[in-house]
Amino acid sequence: MARIAGVNIPTNKRVEIALTYIHGIGRTTALDIVKKLDIARERRVQDLTDQEVIRIRELIDSELTVEGDLRRERSMNIKRLMDLASYRGLRHRRGLPVRGQRTHTNARTRKGKAKPIAGKKK
Repeated sequence: MARIAGVNIPTNKRVEIALTYIHGIGRTTALDIVKKLDIARERRVQDLTDQEVIRIRELIDSELTVEGDLRRERSMNIKRLMDLASYRGLRHRRGLPVRGQRTHTNARTRKGKAKPIAGKKK
């Protein structure tokens, strides 16, 4: 089992799919990595040599922000917005949709389960 960026990637999957198990790497980025290192798209992780795994690891470390660093950076950006008391920061703090979606109906993913209000019957 190959370990890249602190994540054990599955060995029986193709390389471009297995790389998406790393937080911060999607299909497009994984495909770019495979192309840049001249690894065949149909190769499986178990068929990679140690040298190829090292090259993948070095490329990810040098060019991409992934896993813990990415999570930390995103949470710091949200914390900065909340400290500034910007509109987006206030929406984050209250647990409401941030990007202008309606909240009269819907928005249950962000607001959580509906809470009944006492004395609201007709």
